[in-house]
Amino acid sequence: MTVYVIRRLLQAVLVIFIMTLIVFFGVNVIGNPIDILVDPDCDQACFEAAEKALGLDKPIIEQYFIFVENALQGNLGKSFVIGMPALPLIVERMPATLELALSAMILAIFTGIPLGMWAGLRPDSVSGKVIMGGSILGFSLPSFWVGLMMIMIFAVEFGLLPSTGRGETVTVGGIRLSFLTLDGLSHMILPAINLALYKISLVIRLTRAGMREAMHQDYVKFARAKGLSTTRVIFVHVMKNILIPVVTILGLELGNVIAFAVVTETIFSWPGMGKLIIDSIQVLDRPVIVAYLMITVFMFIFINLIVDLLYSLIDPRVRLQGIKA
Repeated sequence: MTVYVIRRLLQAVLVIFIMTLIVFFGVNVIGNPIDILVDPDCDQACFEAAEKALGLDKPIIEQYFIFVENALQGNLGKSFVIGMPALPLIVERMPATLELALSAMILAIFTGIPLGMWAGLRPDSVSGKVIMGGSILGFSLPSFWVGLMMIMIFAVEFGLLPSTGRGETVTVGGIRLSFLTLDGLSHMILPAINLALYKISLVIRLTRAGMREAMHQDYVKFARAKGLSTTRVIFVHVMKNILIPVVTILGLELGNVIAFAVVTETIFSWPGMGKLIIDSIQVLDRPVIVAYLMITVFMFIFINLIVDLLYSLIDPRVRLQGIKA
């Protein structure tokens, strides 16, 4: 087990190092922030002074090594526009994004699993076909279009729900939360549903496939032969088995929800990390862009590492195969 853990940790460190190269050089070869941040009427001396002040006068390789050295000390640079360290700036917006992402995942779980189970138990019924048709729409419709339609219908036409902002918040342990107030909860409904639609469709299909496969397994036939009720067979025996792949996929998809909440946060003006990165891209605020991408990369790697380690605890064959590889 120790060898497996060390192997996975070394792989994680290697991936992070490779991603620092891709992220840093990828961001720094696009555009010149000086052209945006400095007055166009500024002379050449002014431009050179601005480049020196921001550290852009050094060769790109030297800038990279300075970035790595600072990153190892917990410093991912300072925003060109706001003048604040990039990491605290992103961490300040992180609770809003996490709150929205977790709300979307909860919606996906408590909506997708029951619908998927129903569609798996009654695949030929009208309701089952409607559920599967709806899941296809959830996969197919672009989230930005769905978000705009939701704003037009529920906010503009009927005035039922607010369409922008986070609403009233409550501070708990230094963290601002929206779902603890009615106003904040009403502001969260539309963006959370918009962000959850794709995941609901994914959970429906995973649950339905698992249900269809499990219902023909020998342990289900044996349970029925013992005289157990259909409800007990489904919720005690079948559900335990179909939830394993669903939970695994949702654990990995949590990173995707956090990273790709950008569109939803932009449409609904939700003050999270996604809104911050869009604003930073518009002004080529490189430190904030790099810091955001590195935090996202770290979250993906951390979540995958935790899933790998949990798998190795559940199934010893996983770590044995990893050691042989």
